[in-house]
Amino acid sequence: MKNYIAIDLGASGGRVMLGRWDGHALGLEELHRFPNDAVHVNGTLHWDILRLLHEIKQGLTKAAQHEITAIGIDTWGVDFGLLDRRGRLLENPVHYRDGRTQGVAEEVDKRIPPEELYAETGLQRMPFNTIYQLYALKLRRPEALENAGRLLFLPDLLGYFLTGEMAAERSIARTSQLLNIHSGEWSQRIFDTLELPRGLFGEIVPSGTALGTLLPEIQEETGLGPVPVISVCGHDTQSAVCAAPAAGEEFAFLSSGTWSLFGTELDRPIVNETSFAMNMTNEGGFSKTRFLKNITGLWLIQESRRHWARHGGNYSYADLERLALEAPAFARFIDPDDPAFAAPGNVPERIREYCTKTGQPPPASVGETVRCIYESLAMKYRATLEKLETCTNRRYPCLHVIGGGVKDGLLCKMTANACGIPVLAGPAEATVLGNVAAQMIAQGEIKGLKEAREVVRGSVEVKEYGLERWRSGEGRMNAFAG
Repeated sequence: MKNYIAIDLGASGGRVMLGRWDGHALGLEELHRFPNDAVHVNGTLHWDILRLLHEIKQGLTKAAQHEITAIGIDTWGVDFGLLDRRGRLLENPVHYRDGRTQGVAEEVDKRIPPEELYAETGLQRMPFNTIYQLYALKLRRPEALENAGRLLFLPDLLGYFLTGEMAAERSIARTSQLLNIHSGEWSQRIFDTLELPRGLFGEIVPSGTALGTLLPEIQEETGLGPVPVISVCGHDTQSAVCAAPAAGEEFAFLSSGTWSLFGTELDRPIVNETSFAMNMTNEGGFSKTRFLKNITGLWLIQESRRHWARHGGNYSYADLERLALEAPAFARFIDPDDPAFAAPGNVPERIREYCTKTGQPPPASVGETVRCIYESLAMKYRATLEKLETCTNRRYPCLHVIGGGVKDGLLCKMTANACGIPVLAGPAEATVLGNVAAQMIAQGEIKGLKEAREVVRGSVEVKEYGLERWRSGEGRMNAFAG
C-alpha cells in the first residue's frame, strides 16, 4: 500500500486528502477540510493565504500517522503571490474577482490587439487573467512590481512555503496568458510590449516535476519526514481532466464546479479565426492540450445560496433542487457569463434585473431563480458543445461530467437533454484523483495518462444520464433547444 497526499484548494474551500494505492485501485480519505473565505481589506479582495497554509499544515499533521510517499498541490488558476528579493511574501494574493482589472483589458488592447494576443497565447479572453492583473499593477500600483523579486502562482507559492523551492509548473503558468502557444515558454513579446518585468518569472517545469522535500521546520511541525512534493498539474481543472474516465482518445468533458470548463483533449492547440471568434482557449496539461471554454458555473448557485443564508434562508442543495423542480420550466434564461454576475453579492437580485432588462419575467421565488440558473447553464453547455464540434470538426457521442457538479443530478439530466447526448457523471473527486495520479506517474508507479484513466475507471462508479423529458415543461423542449 502506498499513500499519497493531495492538497486541493478551490475558490470556496480546501481539503487535504489521502490517496491509497493498493496496486489495483485508488481509494480516497478526507483528512482535513476547511473553508476558503476571501477577505476585503481597504477596498481590495484578498485570499487569506497564510490561513490556508495553516490549514494545510493541520491536514499534514493528521497525515503523519501514515507513511506518505509524496504530496501534490492544486488550486484555481491565474492568481499569484509576489515575493521580495529575499523570498518573503509582500502581501496577501489578490482575488481574481477583485475589481482592480476593471477596464484594464481595453488598455492592453491598445498595445496588443485582441486577435494578436490570441495568436500569441491561444488563451480565452477573460478580464481577470494574470496578464491583466499585472498590467493593473503597472498602471495603478507600480511600486508593487518594483519591490517584487519573484512571482509565484498559488500552487507554486504553497509549494515554496512547504519546501523552500520555487518553480513555475506548466499547467498553472498557462492560465496566465503570458506564454507563447507554440514554444510553451514565456512570451518575450508580451513582456516587451507591455513593459512588464520578465525577471519575476522563473523557468517553466513540466507537470510531474519533483519540486523538493518538506522543509525541516515543516517536518518538525507536522511530524512528517522528508516527504517529496511533486509539482502536479497545479491548475485544478487540468488535474481533474487527468482523471476523466474516458476509454478513447477523443472525448468531451465538463469539469463542473464553481466554474464550468467544457472542452476536449488534443495533441496540439487550435488557434485560428474560428476559435478566436468563439473565444475558445488552449490550456496546458499532463502532456496534452486541453481545448476548452471557461463558463461561469455553480458559482451562481453558491453565491445565491450565500445571499439567502444571510437573510435567514438556510437552504440545502437538496432543498434548492426540489424547489427548482416545482418551478415552471423554460420561463426565462440568463447568460451565466454576463459581467453582472461576476462579483460576490446579491446574485438573485442581479438575475431579476437581467430578466427585466431583457424583457423576460423576473423570477419571483427561490425555486424560479434556481431553475433559471440550471436551465441557463444547460443551454450554455449546448452552445459550447456546438462551438467545440465546429472548431475540432468532431462529433462527441457522450459528455464526461467530472468534479463536484456530478452530485447535482438535476443539472446532469438537463445537460444531457440540452446537449442531446448522454452524460457520464463521475468521479466527483476527479481533481484529487488526477492530483494523485500525477504523483504516481512522476514516481514511476504507473506509466502515463492512459494507465491513470484505467486506474480511475477501476476505482470509481460513473452514473449515466440519458435523454428524457424534464418533469416540468414537457413539450417545450423545442423552445429550449432553439
